[in-house]
Amino acid sequence: MMIKGYIFDYGGTIDTDGCHWAKMLWHAYERHCPSIREADFREAYVYTERALGRQPIIQSEYTFHRTLDIKLRLQLSYLLEKGILTCTGKAAATLRQDLLSDLYARVQATCKASRSVLLRLKRDCPLVLVSNFYGNLHVVLREFGLDDVFLSVVESALVGVKKPDERIFLLGVQQLGVQPGEVMVVGDSYEKDVLPAKKAGCQVTWLKGEQWLESLAENAPCAADRVISSLQELLQ
Repeated sequence: MMIKGYIFDYGGTIDTDGCHWAKMLWHAYERHCPSIREADFREAYVYTERALGRQPIIQSEYTFHRTLDIKLRLQLSYLLEKGILTCTGKAAATLRQDLLSDLYARVQATCKASRSVLLRLKRDCPLVLVSNFYGNLHVVLREFGLDDVFLSVVESALVGVKKPDERIFLLGVQQLGVQPGEVMVVGDSYEKDVLPAKKAGCQVTWLKGEQWLESLAENAPCAADRVISSLQELLQ
């Protein structure tokens, strides 16, 4: 069926080109603090994400730079409290700044490349963004020069529906004003993007990058209509 509109995920798709954010963070720790084990980092990552889910720590006016800094503060506080990271407060602050600068620069570069792809696609049909986010996604899009790309933004914290609930994708379809089968959804998460988008009746492209956990057993059938390893492949 002809594609008349695109729905894009944001985190892990546009900002990292398919690399799960846990892996983005872990590789930064590998570069700047190789003494930390991945298992310990995973504990800190899960702790932080749960804390952010329970409490409204991220405010609507926060930039991504500030959001990322808060995440790193929480992770490092956990690692220090558990005795996994042993250093002075000054050293921990320096490590946090090194991690922040490293990751932010990578996201800036990736968003710039993603913008180029998105604008090419926008020539042919409208784009809508559907994302699980904290309520500050409009600020983040403006921060990275992406605020003029999308016809509409459907953000979980603002609409009260969160992936993997397929209804959030149907909200995106409504914004496009076409039928679900005429929409191509592009996202990095098999569980949160591919499966619910297919359930909503959309076509799906799975941006399969470095994952947090394996989504499919080897040789298991894949529900996605297309699998890519970089957003650039959408232009082929």
